Amino acid sequence: MTVTDPIADMLTRIRNGAQSRHETVSMPASKMKAEVLRILVEEGFIEGYSQTKNDSGFDSLEVQLHYLNDDTPGIVGLKRVSKPGLRIHVGKGEIPRYYGGLGVSILSTSKGVMTGRQAWENGVGGELLCYVW
Repeated sequence: MTVTDPIADMLTRIRNGAQSRHETVSMPASKMKAEVLRILVEEGFIEGYSQTKNDSGFDSLEVQLHYLNDDTPGIVGLKRVSKPGLRIHVGKGEIPRYYGGLGVSILSTSKGVMTGRQAWENGVGGELLCYVW
C-alpha cells in the first residue's frame, strides 16, 4: 500500500503507540524520518531509534518511546502542519513558537532539518513540517 504522506504516517504511528503504551514502534525508513526522529531524541520526546532491515529486506526504523514516572507519554501531542496538498513555508522572521515555547516546531530548511529555535538562531526559514509538545 502506498503512503502519500510518509511524515504524517510516522507521526500517527508514534501518537498511536504512545497512547497504547507500547515500548517500541516500527515504520519504514527514510532519511527525512530519521532526521525528524533525531530531533525528537535531542529534545527528549523519545528515548532513541535504530535503523534495521526487516524480514522482506527493506530498511525499517524502530523507535523507543519515552514515558515519565507516572506512565504518561513523553509526547502529549503531534500535529502535522505542511501537507502534500498544502505546503506551508515560513521565513526566518515568521517561525512560530508553539505553546509559548513549551512545544517544538520542526522545519526542513536549506541547512537540513532543525527545530524552530535552531532555524531562528541560524537565520533561515523553510517548510514547517510539524509541531510536537
